[in-house]
Amino acid sequence: MTVTQQRLSANHWPGLDVVPSGPRARLSAPVAKRLFHAAISRLDVTVMADGETFGKGGPTMVINRPEEFYLRIGRDQLIGFGEAYLTGAWDAEDLGGFLEVLAAEIQDLVPQSLQKLRSLVVKRPPRTQKSNTKNSKNNIAHHYDLSNNLFELFLDPTLSYSSALFEGDPAVAAAADLEEAQGRKIERLLDEAGVGPGSRVLEIGSGWGELCIRAARRGATITSLTLSVEQKALADQRIAEAGFAEQCSVEICDYRDATGSYDAVVSVEMIEAVGWQYWRTYFETIDQVLAPGGKVAIQAITMPHDRMLATRNTYTWINKYIFPGGFLPSVQVIDEITREHTGLRMGTPHSMGQHYARTLTLWDEAFLAHSQEVLALGFDETFLRMWHFYLEYSRAGFASGYIDVNQLTFTRD
Repeated sequence: MTVTQQRLSANHWPGLDVVPSGPRARLSAPVAKRLFHAAISRLDVTVMADGETFGKGGPTMVINRPEEFYLRIGRDQLIGFGEAYLTGAWDAEDLGGFLEVLAAEIQDLVPQSLQKLRSLVVKRPPRTQKSNTKNSKNNIAHHYDLSNNLFELFLDPTLSYSSALFEGDPAVAAAADLEEAQGRKIERLLDEAGVGPGSRVLEIGSGWGELCIRAARRGATITSLTLSVEQKALADQRIAEAGFAEQCSVEICDYRDATGSYDAVVSVEMIEAVGWQYWRTYFETIDQVLAPGGKVAIQAITMPHDRMLATRNTYTWINKYIFPGGFLPSVQVIDEITREHTGLRMGTPHSMGQHYARTLTLWDEAFLAHSQEVLALGFDETFLRMWHFYLEYSRAGFASGYIDVNQLTFTRD
């Protein structure tokens, strides 16, 4: 069992085994209940609690333990909402459908007059999760070093843990289409970065080696950086089995320590782990190692600029349970940073949000189908609920349009 599996074992879920209590929780619970009922009454959902039904009709949520539910969201807002799902205080048969309705209205769930008090209520990210050189390796290990076997259960054979790019309407894509769609995503990025025979490529964030393998097939040599020991081990194995060990070097290295000169820099959904305080450093580093005439292609999960500004100091359920230190940029802030602090100039973004919604649906279906194998790896029932919630919570964000994913290409000015 890995260190992270031990941290997620049955008897180690801090904050979940005890229902919130104390003056703050007792005072905030009635307020949370009123705000929740007011929000739900405007939405196309159905909520059932204590024999009462409210909402305008739609995907159904059942509150099994109302007192606990309102105490948790009263004390910890959206973190408490997610934690109440983990404990079983509420449930939803169509979890993704219910969360999608909420995600589509997320900016207005709380009255605008009360949103001015946001900074007084929401928690700030812990200093121990700030994505500096001291904390980044632990942040990455928390998620990516869970277990390679876990990820192999629900990802396609390419082991691509990022949005696929389907051909045609992603909503009708089948599970059998996922592997090809993941390859299409990678090949498009390599095309955008101009990777071909003799190209010197820097990859920031290795994953499990698929991009390295595909770049090597084009005749490139690749240096790939990761902070995940588990990912490096499997990436090295897969690269060697594909016959490209001499062309690919996977290194345990922080992106800030990158050196050398490269014709292309590629990075797939790694900027989300950088932290907003270091976005400038991230792009300045890329600018420094990019050779004259080189190109940059990254895939980035993004959010609207105004929401990014409003939430960048907010500690979220995703931060606590899934991606410590993570935060999504906006396309606008990426453009502003690169224009003001580097010689990089961004081309037209290629939006893929609905493709990610479908990707996440297929991942979740595979994960649920392999739940017994997940338990056999040493994870528990709470972990199953957490991972299901994470995948559907994320899917809802993309399906509603609240968040997006873009392939972004940069050239020198």
